[in-house]
Amino acid sequence: MAKFVVETSARHIHVTKEDLEVLFGKGATLTKKKDLSQPGQFACEERVKVVGPKSEMAGVSILGPERSATQLEISLTDARKLGIAAPIRESGDVAGSGAFKVVGPCGEIECSEGAIVAKRHIHMTPEDAETFGVSDKEIVAVKLDTPERKTVFGDVVVRVSPKFALAMHIDTDESNAAGCGREVYGEIVKL
Repeated sequence: MAKFVVETSARHIHVTKEDLEVLFGKGATLTKKKDLSQPGQFACEERVKVVGPKSEMAGVSILGPERSATQLEISLTDARKLGIAAPIRESGDVAGSGAFKVVGPCGEIECSEGAIVAKRHIHMTPEDAETFGVSDKEIVAVKLDTPERKTVFGDVVVRVSPKFALAMHIDTDESNAAGCGREVYGEIVKL
């Protein structure tokens, strides 16, 4: 069976152009630090502090480019620490999600929603989906063959677009549970 890379997606935030200017000043733009595996996506030099009802986290990375809605992606452990009710959702599905505050060097924003725990997922092109025999929004199980903590993750959503590159994304809680190292591969399995 064909395998694909499994990447750990650490806590991060996506921001709108308007929110970026509040946080970093009028005319602010994102500064690319490094490209990510998904085409056009990048980690930024800019970092912010996220504040929840119970605590705060400094140095949260912004991912670019700007988005149409500000969205915070954290792990369940982060959500508990911050005191944020962050539901497990696909990226972009923020209606009714957790509230939080973001503090930058020039200002702060109060977000009434936007905090989620990203649902584990696999990015695929239509050609990849055909190769793996899956379709967009299909839910699959994925086996990670790590040295000491072999794991099968259920409830993995397949996301298909010609704009994607083949890669699975899990959060830091999931990565730690599976004992993931720097290079991990997964394969779709039938349960």
